[in-house]
Amino acid sequence: MTRQERKRVLSFAGVDPIRLLGVNDRNVRMLEEHFGRTIVVRGDEVIVRGPSRRVEELTEVIETLIRIAAAGRQVTEGDILTVIRGDKKESNKIGRLEDSVVYYSTTRRRKIVPRSIKQKEYVDSIHENDIVFAIGPAGTGKTYLAIAVALAALKNRGIERIFISRPVVEAGENLGFLPGDLQEKIDPYLRPIFDALREMVGKERTQRMIDSGIIEIAPLAYMRGRTLDNAFAILDEAQNCTIGQMKMFLTRLGVNSKAIVTGDITQVDLGRPERSGLVAVREILRGVEGITFITLGEEDVVRHRLVKRIIKAFSNVSTGLARSGAGLPDNVNSADGDAEFGAPDPGGKQ
Repeated sequence: MTRQERKRVLSFAGVDPIRLLGVNDRNVRMLEEHFGRTIVVRGDEVIVRGPSRRVEELTEVIETLIRIAAAGRQVTEGDILTVIRGDKKESNKIGRLEDSVVYYSTTRRRKIVPRSIKQKEYVDSIHENDIVFAIGPAGTGKTYLAIAVALAALKNRGIERIFISRPVVEAGENLGFLPGDLQEKIDPYLRPIFDALREMVGKERTQRMIDSGIIEIAPLAYMRGRTLDNAFAILDEAQNCTIGQMKMFLTRLGVNSKAIVTGDITQVDLGRPERSGLVAVREILRGVEGITFITLGEEDVVRHRLVKRIIKAFSNVSTGLARSGAGLPDNVNSADGDAEFGAPDPGGKQ
């Protein structure tokens, strides 16, 4: 080891190695890629070698991650990105996310918590505002967390029912060619919502709540003429609403009700993307008191680690083509929308 190189040995004794290092040491690999240093894990020690400045930077990051894992939290890629950015205030918040319980899943007996600082901000905004828009890429927990907050409010008797809706927009497949009656045709569009509810409260209880009218899941068109009192109204995949449909949904709110609107403006399946109500509403309602917009990013994705890279790659292609004056093919943005699994701990579905 030359005079310019340093070696640091960091102990994580008493810390669950999976929480810190990730499955198959994937967190270690991520740090190695970013810092360009080989990291050796030996027992309950992490050993780093290299140029003095880089070793000190890496040491500070690892020490912060050890503190996060010691607090009982599974270190995620989003956590690592936050720590690497060097925002100590945000890094300190990460370790406290495990205490921000949104809802306790009765099926798997585990708590549902925000998995990033931005997800925590999203949950807090729902509590503080009557209308919240969550805009971001697939896998950032937009729908999952909205449903979890709604179930918690229902359990605490803050509301009496939950209404969840999606626009039925065909993404490369025509409804008329799907088998079955109307209900059977629209079920595939609503399946992610059913899956999230069944994971949180169980299949039988979900069905009982639907049968009793406590939870209603229906296409957006079914909302016309309704007034929703004492309710949580969740509009999912809102990028596929027209401006008129968005206005119709938002004006359904009655007394003691909240609306959560989620979507990804990079995945508009409408024939004319500029007609998307989610795109337009950001300008129409900007600055209106009681309405908040939350933007989630790739650092908030809690699916497979490659999902972040895929999102970034598509974003780079879109940016490059926009600068060149070219357009994306019609089907480039018609990928899978935000899934229901965004927020449970890494041992569950993501």
